[in-house]
Amino acid sequence: MSQDSIAFDGSIPALYDWHLGPLLFEMYAKDIARRVADVKPRRVLEIACGSGRVTRQLDAMLAPDAEIVATDLSESMIAYASGAHEMTPRVTWQQADGMALPFDDGAFDVVVCQFGLMFFPDPSVGLHEMARVIAPGGHLLLSTWDSFDANPYARVVHERVAAFFPDRPPQFMHVPFAMNDRAVLHAMAVAAGFADTEILWLPGDSEAPSARDAARGFVRGNPLAVQLTERGANLDTIEAAVTAGLVELGGDTPFRMQMRALLVHGRTTS
Repeated sequence: MSQDSIAFDGSIPALYDWHLGPLLFEMYAKDIARRVADVKPRRVLEIACGSGRVTRQLDAMLAPDAEIVATDLSESMIAYASGAHEMTPRVTWQQADGMALPFDDGAFDVVVCQFGLMFFPDPSVGLHEMARVIAPGGHLLLSTWDSFDANPYARVVHERVAAFFPDRPPQFMHVPFAMNDRAVLHAMAVAAGFADTEILWLPGDSEAPSARDAARGFVRGNPLAVQLTERGANLDTIEAAVTAGLVELGGDTPFRMQMRALLVHGRTTS
């Protein structure tokens, strides 16, 4: 899968934030920001900040003298996030590649990355870069999604979309859920230089105003929309099919669903 086909550009950032932000990310953003605040950092780097959900929670929860640098590979996401939510001047926005971070060794007390590592062409390189920019004894807080089985809404979306393209189904929905092996994640974190690494399961319940609202986010508010457009798909038709599948899974108004993430917490060696 090319990097172009998973780009978060055009109208995707706003639709992603409006429809998927409250449904998928807000609960976990509050949780990871609380964990960051608990270690009382002075300098925090956020990688793959997306539409700024975690950034906003960090800004609300960290001590007044803490500084936050929020980065994303996508210039479109940075442009959206920096204008979508009102934050204090201590937040700095910067486009940056997580596999080649433009920061000095040991520049931060904490690196936080919510649901971003799965999109790295080489996650191991990204983890080494994270370890490099964290000061000795500093912390990594990173989350990924668990499997399709633990996130049945994702399977529904993938299967409903794939039914339209039996010969060449879009594969984007597999990407966010590909890093769900705790043993592999632990080994990668240790190899990158993180000690005392623990990996937790974080289950959650969430809801959208309607199944149609959720379907709009899944179909139009992420790079799946690019793969569908490349195939000449009618997005209205796809959205209706996904809506029907989600109604079967979690009702209509509201639509309710279960989800589960993995949280990696490691420390750099002192």
